[in-house]
Amino acid sequence: MILIIDQLVKFWVKTSFAFDDPSVPLIGEWLQLNFVENQGMAFGTQLGSGMWGKLTLSIFRVVAITAIIYYILKQIKKENIKLEFLIVSGMVLAGAAGNLFDSMFYDFIFRDYFDPCVSYNQVEGSGIFSECSYFGYTEMVEVRHRGFLFGNVVDMFQFKATWPTWVPWLGGGQVFPAIWNVADFAISCGMILVLLRQKVYFPKD
Repeated sequence: MILIIDQLVKFWVKTSFAFDDPSVPLIGEWLQLNFVENQGMAFGTQLGSGMWGKLTLSIFRVVAITAIIYYILKQIKKENIKLEFLIVSGMVLAGAAGNLFDSMFYDFIFRDYFDPCVSYNQVEGSGIFSECSYFGYTEMVEVRHRGFLFGNVVDMFQFKATWPTWVPWLGGGQVFPAIWNVADFAISCGMILVLLRQKVYFPKD
């Protein structure tokens, strides 16, 4: 269900919004929809830049998902395994798979959405040049590699809450500036629950 919801939201955002559209308030002003794409991991973090960074990250995702599936199947066979732990593990698996699907298939599904003039499609050092026009002025820009395992991950949710000005070092800054998706949220919730409830999931004799 998490994987399906994640993909439905991403499809809706990709087909309904443009990169330069203004943010849309979802819950008051503190949770907004802000469509972006990135070549990296959860919350837009990246593993290096260029082709090899993206390819390494995608391959890592494949290996990690395979390992998680193998681990869950082993846990299912245990008699005293907690159902809650299997659900939490499934959340992490679904989140990882959701972001991997973007990288694997979105460059084939959304071929018309690739725009070399959009910043998230530009990667310095790629060696692939494309013509980009700005208000009648044309220049050649370096764009990312495309195809299997090279697609961008779609993000859309952003918190707009800010720290009170009296908070040292953080005052006035955003509490959580990263833009995220349903998959990122599922991974984060799953990992937090594992940390908080590890004594319940893995009781000692």
